[in-house]
Order: sequence, then structure tokens, then C-alpha cells
Amino acid sequence: MPHPRTGFAALDQSHIAALSTLVGPDRASTKRADLELHARDQSFHPQRPPDLLLMPETTEEVSQIMRYANAYRLPVTAWGAGTSLEGNSIPVRGGIMIDFGRMNRILNVHPDDFQVDVQPGITRLELNKSLARYGLFFTPEPGANATIGGMIANNASGIKTIKYGATKDNVLRLQVVKADGEVIQVGTRARKDSSGYDLLHLFVGSEGTLGLITEATLKLAPMPQEFSAVLASFEDVASAIQAVVEIVGAGLEPTALEFVDKETVQALNTDKGLAFPAAPTVIMEFIGSGEGEGLQAAMDICKSCGATQWASARGTEERNKLWEIRHHTYESLVRQHPGMAQKILDVCVPVSSYPELVSYSDEVLKQHRLLGYKFGHAGDGNLHINIVHDPADDEHHERVEAANALIVRRALALEGTATGEHGVGIGKRQFMLEQLGPAVNLMRQIKDILDPHGILNPGKIFLDEG
Repeated sequence: MPHPRTGFAALDQSHIAALSTLVGPDRASTKRADLELHARDQSFHPQRPPDLLLMPETTEEVSQIMRYANAYRLPVTAWGAGTSLEGNSIPVRGGIMIDFGRMNRILNVHPDDFQVDVQPGITRLELNKSLARYGLFFTPEPGANATIGGMIANNASGIKTIKYGATKDNVLRLQVVKADGEVIQVGTRARKDSSGYDLLHLFVGSEGTLGLITEATLKLAPMPQEFSAVLASFEDVASAIQAVVEIVGAGLEPTALEFVDKETVQALNTDKGLAFPAAPTVIMEFIGSGEGEGLQAAMDICKSCGATQWASARGTEERNKLWEIRHHTYESLVRQHPGMAQKILDVCVPVSSYPELVSYSDEVLKQHRLLGYKFGHAGDGNLHINIVHDPADDEHHERVEAANALIVRRALALEGTATGEHGVGIGKRQFMLEQLGPAVNLMRQIKDILDPHGILNPGKIFLDEG
């Protein structure tokens, strides 16, 4: 039998026929177009199509697929919406791709408990549209319209993390199919739980390497009746970042606090036809009207830090227009550089170290003669840098990788992380030992216990699975 780290059984026609009967011929495909649609995510990592696409509709079907795959040592990768940014859902070893798009129902809404039970294939926007009638919403807000299963598997966060936390802070219970097909439940609907090991959060952020999520109970929050947002422009990056640190230090509790550099604002203005000042910018949002104490205090801090211009927004329409400068950053930058690749950095440090990280990143980009767009969830210390490069130019790519490694290692030296929200996937595997040390061995032991044949999303998180 092939060793999980060196090879898997080939997916032949007998396997394809047997697996197709588990879901029906209309929900199994080996068509080239279907496989190529599942060959890459939104990252620039090399694409690799699966050998078979399966689209289950029930937990039992997922369980049957996993029992078969485990028995024959066939690799399995889960697919939500393909919005991941580190190659997390690319089936690098081929095999079976399970697309959860048909498991997209809301199972139960518990409005009095501020909870909802869902299947993994429902997207964040679809869920919140349905929850609006109850005046509730699921708070994590990554830029992409990811599926809930993908958000849980990757512990997605986004612009609202400073107020509501990441996905892991908003999941109460999971139904999980293990590698051998066994179905388990972890967590409860109770608001707190001290019953043994925290298995719930073992699966959150595991990127489909430990089990496949088939149901989830999520924590919800009331939709604010009023909110207001302000965009403040600064003459230089240092002043903008200092404003962020002081706002957080003042305990003003914004629902969002973002940083966007001059180059990113210029790109967004060009792509979206906007007219925001081309300058380092801080965007913040508070619950309540524009007369709230928190917002006024934040504006005063921005002015004292040298803000040169500011624009405010009240109500949904004005607020959404203001946030457009941040929500569509990734797509806008891709359109601004057709034919080019983008290395996407996702590091996170303590907020007090954020100014040093941004300054150091500027120096590294200049030294390596690179164009990099800097933006991120500054309120919780998360910095993204999109470094543009020619995928056909090996020397250019080497400079990008060198700059990437320097910035990640500076984040680690500042007691931060190599990835704040995009996950390890393919691109961050090389830094796991540096960040976690011997704890990586414990992660490997957990993986071997739950997935002894290594069939779940191989090639991710652990460098020796490349």
C-alpha cells in the first residue's frame, strides 16, 4: 500500500464508477471543463485539476465517499467557492474533489438564542440575506463571498474582526465527517462549555486536513440600526499607522479599522472610477450615528496625528460606497495588472508592532525593486501586501520570494504570525517550523491519528507533504 507522504492509489475507472453511484451520475463528473473549474483558487499557485468531481447533498453521502476513499487510499480535497488565497483548495495530488455547493441550506434559525444551523455550502452573503428578516447577521466579513464551510476550515476573518472576532469566535458546534467516514459532533449550542478537550476549535482552521464539515451552528449578532464610517487621509504612512495605534489604545471599540496605502487608493480610484484622495488612508466604522462619542474621538485622534482630509458616511448606501475602496481591493489590483502574478502576504503582529512592520516592509520592497500594495486590518495588526511580478521572469520571481521571506520573518520576530487569516495552504508551509517549533510535530501526530493514510487535502500545511 502506498505511503501517504510518497504516493496514493491511482483513481481508475473502477473507482470512478463506484464513487459515482454514491451520489448519482448527475452529481459526478470527469468532464474536463468541470475539473478545470476546480483546479485553482484565487491565488497564483499552480493549478491542478482533480480526477473526479463529486457533489454530495447529504452528510451520509459524504460519509460514504470518505469510507471508500479511505479504504482505497484516494486523496480527497473539499471545495467551497474557490475564494482561498493560499492554494488551500487546490487538489495538488489530484484524486477526488468534493464540491459542497449543493449542501447549501439553512437548517434551523434560533433567533432567541442568536444562532443558526447551516450546511457548509451556503455563502456568507446568502446566509446574511436570509437572516436579515430576523434582524441578525453572521459577523465575519472577508472580502470574498466565501462559503461558510470554507470560512470555518480556514478560520476566515476580515474587516469586522476587531469588534466581533474571527470565524473561530463565532462557531458553536460542528458536524464533521472523519477520514474513515465516521460522523462526529463537536461543540454544543450552549454559550460556554468546559467538557474536556476543545475539539471544536481543532477543526476550525484545519483547512480540510482533519475532517470535512457538513453542518455548523453559528453565533449571530443583532444588525446595528445605525452606523457611520469615516475615511481619513494622511501625508505619510507613519502618521496613518500612528492614528491606528492610538485609536486602538484609546479603547474606542470601532467595528472596523483599516489601513490602505497611497498606491492601493490610486489603483482603486482608477479601477472603480472613484475620487478618494491618493494618500495613505485609514477607514473606520462605528455603531451609531455620526454624533457618537467613539467616532468623534477617533476623528480627533486622526486630526492630532496629521490627517489632512476626511470623508464621512451615514446610512447603508453612503457607508457601502465608502467601504468600496476596501472590499474590492484584490479584484481591482488583479485588473490593474493583467497577465501579471501577485504574491499575497498575510502577516499579523501585535498592534503596537504594526508601525515597525509597515516601515520594514516599505524598506524591503524598495531594496528589492518591487511594486507592492499595502493594506489590511490594521485594528488587529493584520497586514496584506500584494507584490506584483511577471510569472515568466525567474529573476523577478526570486526577488519577490526573497522579499516575502524577509517580511514574514520580521513578523515572526515581532511575535506575530506568518498568516493572519489566509491560512497555511501551500504558500506558508515553509514557515510553520519557524513559527511553531516542536509544536509542528504535535500537529503531525494529530493529523496521523485522525487521517492515518493522509488522504485529506494532502500537500497543505505540512512541508513534507509537497
